[in-house]
Formats: sequence, structure tokens, C-alpha cells
Amino acid sequence: MISGAAQADVGVLVISARKGEFETGYERGGQTREHVQLAKTLGLSKLFVVVNKMDDPTVNWSKERYDEIESKMVPFLRSSGYNVKKDVQFLPISGLLGSNMKMRLDEHMPLLEWACLFEVLDAVEIPPRDPKGPFRMPIIDKFKDMGTVVMGKVESGTMRKGDSLLVMPNKFKMHGWHAQVKVLVIYCDEDKAIHAGPGENLQVKLSGIEEEDILSGFVLCSVAKPIPTVTEFTAQLLILELLDNAIFTAGYKAVLHIHSVVEECEIVELLQQIDPKTRNP
Repeated sequence: MISGAAQADVGVLVISARKGEFETGYERGGQTREHVQLAKTLGLSKLFVVVNKMDDPTVNWSKERYDEIESKMVPFLRSSGYNVKKDVQFLPISGLLGSNMKMRLDEHMPLLEWACLFEVLDAVEIPPRDPKGPFRMPIIDKFKDMGTVVMGKVESGTMRKGDSLLVMPNKFKMHGWHAQVKVLVIYCDEDKAIHAGPGENLQVKLSGIEEEDILSGFVLCSVAKPIPTVTEFTAQLLILELLDNAIFTAGYKAVLHIHSVVEECEIVELLQQIDPKTRNP
């Protein structure tokens, strides 16, 4: 879920309307609650909350049940940092029957105007991207296929066939410079491309590096403006919940997720506490 959400611009949170199933996901420690918090911290600012199984016998397209779910979710979404009026939209659907997915509802809940799922997805504004920025493509996977192939989504900049780039972090240095890789082939949706810009999901065949020297989370980046690599950094954290009996202090061990990086880390020092309302120390 984390690696998928880290590549997405918009989230679709699917909730079951069936009696008992929504409550299980919504209660403390439930998956609905967890996924909302993860989506927000991973940068998914826009969310479609899809209330599924509206056709279930325990629901039977009940507007009361739909309104109950929305009224419980709104305060939680707000407390998780979402601007509910601007960035969240609720939709009733039946995935089993395909109701309100491709075509608008007409026979169910007829007194209300519902947009269907595909409509709202097609109407989403594409977030601004920077095709002229420094090239950045976090690598989510790699494999061998007559050479070294890496996969990922371009976050910034533009890549062309024949470009020289860096894979960072990079353990190979020659004459004080990091060893460069060359772009041999770019595949976009399994079709060969000459160039690709931000927002594209790509497979890229590289020369100058072996597949075993690349890990998920490495970044393919520009030579002129390589991405910095660090072993320590200062972070601002929002603590959602801790394991039972755990104390968050120097020496606390955790797992860090950034785009496709999954890395064990340790808290070295707590610098200051920040008021979540004022954002001041």
C-alpha cells in the first residue's frame, strides 16, 4: 500500500457499507483508519471515499447508512489533516454490480445527484509538474533482461534516450566522480519512447551498472544536479500511535518509508516539541 500510494496523485479509499465491516475498519487499529493516515503522510492530498457494497442486503442502498458512514468519516478525515470540503469527495457504489462506476445511478437514491466514479476521476486536475527541473526517478524495482532494467515513476525533469545519468547512492567513483550510467531504451506502457517527463511510469534499460548493484529506493538522477545522499537528517514527525509500552526517545528504532525507500533507522536526539495547532515549538 505504501509503495503504491507514494507513486499516486489521488487516492481512492474503498469502504464497505455492510453492517459490521465498516465498523471493523474504522475502529482503532482498523485498516480504513490506517490507510487514511498513511495516504496523508505520503502526500496524497486529494481523496475519493468510495462507499462500496451499497447493494448488500444489510444496506439495500440505504441513504441513512450512507449518511452515517459519511458523518463518522468526516471528523476523522479532518483530524488526519484533510480539507474535507475541498479535497475529499464521497461516492456510493456497488463494485459487484458496477453501479455508479461507469454510469450514474438512476434507480437507486433517485432524489440525489451523484457523479459516478469514472466521471470524478476523469475530472481530476493533474498536479503541477516540472519537466525542466533536475531529473529524479525513484527506483521501485529492477531486473535483468539483456542488460539492466529499472522501473519507477519520474517525479521531476525529463529523460531522453542516450542521456548520461547517475544512480544514487553510488559506491563506484572514478577520478573523484561517481560512475555514470547511460539510457539505452525507455519503455512507457510497454512501448518504446525517445523521451519521457514527470508523472510517467517507466521501464529504463541502462548500461554502466549491474542489476545487483541497485536496490529499491535508489534514485536515477541528473549528473549536473545529483540527489544528495545522507546518513543523518533532521525531521519533523507527527506521532499517530506507538506500540504498547513503547516510549519515543533517543535510541527508538523505526522503519523509514520515503517514496520506494524502506530503511531501518534510529532516533538520535529529540530536538523540540511542536504544537500541532500553531506549528510553533
